[in-house]
Amino acid sequence: MSAISVEGVSKRFRVYHERNQTLKAAVMRRRRASYEDFWALRDVDLEIPHGSSFALVGDNGSGKSTLLKCLAQILYPDDGRIETRGRVAALLEVGSGFHPELSGRDNVYLNASILGMKRPEIARKFDEIVDFAGVEQFIDQPVKNYSSGMYVRLGFAVAINVDPEILLVDEVLAVGDAAFQEKCAQKFATFKREGRTVVVVSHSMPSLRTMVDHAAWLQKGVLREVGPAQGVLERYSDSTHESSGATIGGLVHIGSGEVRIQRAEVLPLTATDEPLTVGGGLRLRLHWSAAGRVERPVVGIAVEALDGTYLAATNTRDAGDPVDVLEGEGVLECTLPDVRLHPGTYSVIASVTDESTTELLDQVRDIARFSVDSGGRSWSGGYLALPASWDQVAESTSAVDG
Repeated sequence: MSAISVEGVSKRFRVYHERNQTLKAAVMRRRRASYEDFWALRDVDLEIPHGSSFALVGDNGSGKSTLLKCLAQILYPDDGRIETRGRVAALLEVGSGFHPELSGRDNVYLNASILGMKRPEIARKFDEIVDFAGVEQFIDQPVKNYSSGMYVRLGFAVAINVDPEILLVDEVLAVGDAAFQEKCAQKFATFKREGRTVVVVSHSMPSLRTMVDHAAWLQKGVLREVGPAQGVLERYSDSTHESSGATIGGLVHIGSGEVRIQRAEVLPLTATDEPLTVGGGLRLRLHWSAAGRVERPVVGIAVEALDGTYLAATNTRDAGDPVDVLEGEGVLECTLPDVRLHPGTYSVIASVTDESTTELLDQVRDIARFSVDSGGRSWSGGYLALPASWDQVAESTSAVDG
């Protein structure tokens, strides 16, 4: 049974061109306010599987956040129905449910109460909430003095400790730093193991690829596609290439263009390493140029099979080799010392984002390719090579005396 069923859901808003603010204005103008209907959602049908991590993706104005608010019963559809099966907690905007004049401590109790927790339960989980949010030093300060990141961390810590069966999360997690995002990813993984459902709205494709297993793509309020995340996310990304990409030197670039990856080279670790064999190493050299000074960017690469299967990725932040600044032109080299891929040909995606990984500065797909040779050995199916050894073990017949 699905955690959430969405059947024929449509949501309409009125967009006013001229509006009568008072009765006097209506009488004096002798006409009704001028408006038109804007359909944020049109006949959306989808099932969100129980225990899944589910993404809603689409361009700005596509209806993602409207649908999420309908799932949270903050908005109600004009047509259709939504059925949720389980306790729902939602974190839809920075500081939602917080009172700016109250302390962090008071807001934990207030927000958790709004979400359905009893006071003894809140008291029992209070230390865990504060520890997850990382705001111990400021917990008795008014939250109006908190940074947006502190707001988000505390709000998210409260929401997940409600023990929801369904957690709804909007783009707000992008405000957190890298350590907090890692905490969130681990929590989502725990939720999934426990059979809970997470529905998230985000523009960060790298984060979604590692976080979700199902996705729905909305376009101008209409459901374009729903299914396993890998295919949906890639086709959505491809659509952005077509609509907003710039072709430079035969390569399609997407992103703001503050940084451009001009080309990539695939090099052996040493002169004697060619051809690359299973478990061997290579270097990926990225040649870039920056239109201005870009501080603390995150530069990454990903590897795909030629059929589009997303296999693995790494970036300067996650590898612990942060880049302080990109300015002018230069070269970055990524060393992969142990490529455990089965024999075949693979494609490289290169990208640059801002520090939070939510704003894409440049991305180029299929910027380079490399091949892995069998090395004269036989390998099993799939893409990943698993190092293994097999031994016959005699079954033990001895007993341990108690």
